[in-house]
Amino acid sequence: MWIADETMSGFARTGKWFAFQNWEAQPDLIVFAKGSNSGYVPVGGVVISADVAKTFDDRVFPGGLTYSGHPLAAASIVASIDAMKEEKINENAAEIGEKVIGPGLRELMDKHKIIGEVRGLGVFWALDLVKDRATREPLAPYAGTSPAMTEIVVESKKRGLMPFTNFNRMHVVPPATVTADEVKEGLAIMDEVFTIVDAHYTGA
Repeated sequence: MWIADETMSGFARTGKWFAFQNWEAQPDLIVFAKGSNSGYVPVGGVVISADVAKTFDDRVFPGGLTYSGHPLAAASIVASIDAMKEEKINENAAEIGEKVIGPGLRELMDKHKIIGEVRGLGVFWALDLVKDRATREPLAPYAGTSPAMTEIVVESKKRGLMPFTNFNRMHVVPPATVTADEVKEGLAIMDEVFTIVDAHYTGA
């Protein structure tokens, strides 16, 4: 059984309703949460396939919580999905990722060797930061940090960019409603920051 965890990647983040829709495989269960309603009300849920649903035809599912199926939470999901459809949020995220974020991050990688890899879709991207591209030695150890990663955070905040870093990764995950101009402004700040942090690069 495949349980697709779409808590972070669902609801327009990759330019589709769910990230798995970018490929051929179909999950048996899909886990989702605040992306479904922008976090206006605490919510989470599971979408199950017909085959999984059949297992409960003859036996009751032994689960449930006090707030399961809460009408306010359900209404917030319906309203959010309606707004996302009307405002073409999926389409915006897909276009921004393909035409602005992706190309912009790859340009930064060409300019700054400290960026070892760029990967992502829509408005859901990550940079692997390295000390040496040849060895792929990370800029910070697994489950840790480093002066270089701290400098990225400090210098980004100085310029008005709130970075999302984890170990040696920098995540680039703007809102799905972001505009091309806003992305370009963020990329320009990242360029300035990486120009400073490039001093930590030790490779050839």
